[in-house]
Amino acid sequence: MTVKSVIMDEKGIERSVVRLSHEIIERNKGVVNLAIVGVKTRGEYLARRIAHKIKKLEEANIPCGFIDITLYRDDLQTRRLQHPELKGTEIPFDITDKYVILVDDVLYTGRTTRAALDELMDLGRPASIQLAVLIDRGHRELPIRADYVGKNVPTSVGEEVKVLLKEVDDKDEVLLIDTDE
Repeated sequence: MTVKSVIMDEKGIERSVVRLSHEIIERNKGVVNLAIVGVKTRGEYLARRIAHKIKKLEEANIPCGFIDITLYRDDLQTRRLQHPELKGTEIPFDITDKYVILVDDVLYTGRTTRAALDELMDLGRPASIQLAVLIDRGHRELPIRADYVGKNVPTSVGEEVKVLLKEVDDKDEVLLIDTDE
């Protein structure tokens, strides 16, 4: 695997988080009844950053949690994961009647988002679910579209987008990787 390019550096990621936060506030006409839920692992940290930024902008605490979609994946059988690694779901608030912002790092086929939607619906009945992603790389297999996108990155099937975040990777960076080698 070869790094083809750096799509975003630390400042680019920060600018995207700020812009996504502003767009979420604007589209929802404020933050009343808003909740943010990140998809484990990197979506969790992006969700926390967005919630923190919205708190600074609106001077309001936004409930923030995260979900682990492992058991909701549609490829558990085909991947033969007899003992999948569970990272835990933590949503310490009721999502019923909330405007939930689902946050993930990369939107690709849409299958992770579908699994996250299934899990959220098992946890309650939100008023709405909106999707925010740092990177939309295309190649959808399901009819899913992000409401908020940090950056659209057209890719080929032989490429991968790798998001690195300080909280887990010790640096903020988004890389385009060539996987055809």
